[in-house]
Amino acid sequence: MTSNLLRALAVVIVTSSIIHAQDSYEKLNSHIGVLAGFPLSPTNEFVHTGWGVAAGAGYDFNSHHAIIFEFMWNRLYATEGSLQPLRQALGSSDLSGKSNLYVVTGNYRYERRGKVFGAYLIGGGGLYYRTTNPSTLIVTGSGIPCAPAWMWWGFSCSSGTVNPNQSLGSVGSNAFGGNGGGGVTVRVGQSPWRMYVESRYHYAPNKNVSTKLVTVTVGIRY
Repeated sequence: MTSNLLRALAVVIVTSSIIHAQDSYEKLNSHIGVLAGFPLSPTNEFVHTGWGVAAGAGYDFNSHHAIIFEFMWNRLYATEGSLQPLRQALGSSDLSGKSNLYVVTGNYRYERRGKVFGAYLIGGGGLYYRTTNPSTLIVTGSGIPCAPAWMWWGFSCSSGTVNPNQSLGSVGSNAFGGNGGGGVTVRVGQSPWRMYVESRYHYAPNKNVSTKLVTVTVGIRY
């Protein structure tokens, strides 16, 4: 699937550069979009598809090369599998939860742009801050088997059981990570306004469980 996406992007890049005259560009760039986040293993064992926003700004060296500083927020919702061990320990089926991913990155973009259509590759890295947020404060007792879900929610274990007397609600984890992907653009209105559709893979080695997901973003660029 990834190789097919890269081939398609390559075809669009070559075609747009041959068929269309080069569109104008500005020295400064900016963008904002809404996104869907699709967790990959092992992250998808604990959260499923979510949504968020991405926005950024940067500098265009020329019509092909640019740097972009970006902020992304993605809310992901807890799976039943990640909640079940906690519900069982609490003796309640009402527990729910979510995770928030906050990302600040610096990225390089290579782009080929025609009068109407364009395509680009983008990649970079930065800080990935992930929180886990159960709907209620959780206090652990003794003798609870240490299922992987407990680690996801930030609890510590030893000798195969969850350490007793832990009291946790929202827990955060920082890690440096990276991303890479590509997108296509379509001119809307006067140059240089363009709509874009972008897919990117993200990875960060957050504590206990790594963050791995693919985002698909639709937005507007300048």
